[in-house]
Amino acid sequence: MHLPASQALAPELRVVASSPSTNTELADLARADAMPDFTVLVTDHQTAGRGRLDRTWVTPAGSALAISVLLVPRAGSGPLPVERFGWLTIAAGVAMTQAVSAVLPAASVALKWPNDVLANGRKICGVLAELIPERGAVVIGAGVNLAMTTDELPVTTATSVRIEGGDPDPDTVLAGYLECLRGLVAAYAAADGDAERSGLAGRAGEVCTTLGREVRVDLPGGRILEGTAVALDSDARLVVRALDGIEHAVAAGDVTHARLSG
Repeated sequence: MHLPASQALAPELRVVASSPSTNTELADLARADAMPDFTVLVTDHQTAGRGRLDRTWVTPAGSALAISVLLVPRAGSGPLPVERFGWLTIAAGVAMTQAVSAVLPAASVALKWPNDVLANGRKICGVLAELIPERGAVVIGAGVNLAMTTDELPVTTATSVRIEGGDPDPDTVLAGYLECLRGLVAAYAAADGDAERSGLAGRAGEVCTTLGREVRVDLPGGRILEGTAVALDSDARLVVRALDGIEHAVAAGDVTHARLSG
């Protein structure tokens, strides 16, 4: 892949012909070596990618882009505390929403909490984070469907830039993503991990289609929460107002946009 625009945005951009998982590969490299903040690893052939809830993500060679970015954020007073890292996954979702919107200007592109980017209601990108606490770092992975055809879709609820009528040029999408992500993370770190003060919470609120929607959340342990998604809290958790009016802050769960039962 020829990625000149993207190359200019990262201190180190590694392009590999294929990778089982760019997140695993970059995390292993970061643990073994003091790689610089915002090192990027990318491939258009990921053979054993991972998603949330141990789901696999495998695509035909050349049809999608797997991107992993090493973030070692520093606040004004030192390293950003790991407990403030929750918003970094949201920042990646916001950045990819903007990058996809730029190549699909006629489409409705939005972020579904916590880590899916949707184009016209169908998934075009997923985001997954891998924490490296010993380095005060996190690897943020994103897999975006670029040139995939309808026959190549893993599920009928997915889509790609090509299917939606956009130009699936990897450098355009990657550069747009990296530029936005770098700015969002820099502002968030400079604000000592305060999403409101940095503007990240506002940006997320503008693009997050989950907010204001009736949702079903499948929680760890098999519990189910139904209600209305009303906000993101200071830790990037989804606040759901249940049927009984009690608000619950959800840190992890599988969210479905749905009508309430009963």
